[in-house]
Amino acid sequence: MQPGEGFYQDSLEALDVFGGFPEPFIKQSKRQLRRWHNEKIERMFREDILDVKAIRDIGNMKLLSDILPSKVGSLLSLNAIREDLEVSFRAVSHWMDILESFYYSFRIYPYSAKKIRSLKKEPKLYLWDWSEIEDESARFENLIASHLLKFVHFIVDYEGYKAELYFLRDVDKREVDFLVTINDKPWFAVEAKLNDTSLSSHLIYFRERLSIPYIYQVVKKDKADKVEKGARIISAGKFLSSFI
Repeated sequence: MQPGEGFYQDSLEALDVFGGFPEPFIKQSKRQLRRWHNEKIERMFREDILDVKAIRDIGNMKLLSDILPSKVGSLLSLNAIREDLEVSFRAVSHWMDILESFYYSFRIYPYSAKKIRSLKKEPKLYLWDWSEIEDESARFENLIASHLLKFVHFIVDYEGYKAELYFLRDVDKREVDFLVTINDKPWFAVEAKLNDTSLSSHLIYFRERLSIPYIYQVVKKDKADKVEKGARIISAGKFLSSFI
């Protein structure tokens, strides 16, 4: 017997608030979540990183991690961060690489194609633990990003395909949150919305320009599932349940 849609929505709500790490997700206590955040950050900066990396300015690196949750889902400008922290570009770039190597954050890069005059510059930033993000819309987008990345890793590791996760953005600032490719060819695109079930025109535009076989608008609200102009508008709980 398959679980009902309500089960998937309840699971989604818990994932949204408590993140995907086992301890806070299982306990589902906001007090325990706050304590877990504090302990995780303290351990990462005072123990884990310093055990393997010689960091001169651990204080400013910690400040970097403090501002990253507010950057989620936006184009990431290391130069702007460098100016905020008043450190060198090289230092910020090095610290970002370290944070990624310790599974604090990851970056998704724009898909490059002549047909859409795509950007070839800044990536978008996401956290492995999206429960740190205060903004609901950014947190939801991060949740979708993390599940898509996990799915891409599965396709690579288990199926042996060359799969990648990108986002779409052109010089006219049309944007779609995610694009999954197989062997460098578009497979499906995803736009993440909290409650907006009005089909994104950008999804249609990029589908036509890049011949994307499947497009989805994934919403946080419950009980959404319809097809419009060949795009599926679907609740996140139901959409994510189809993954591994």
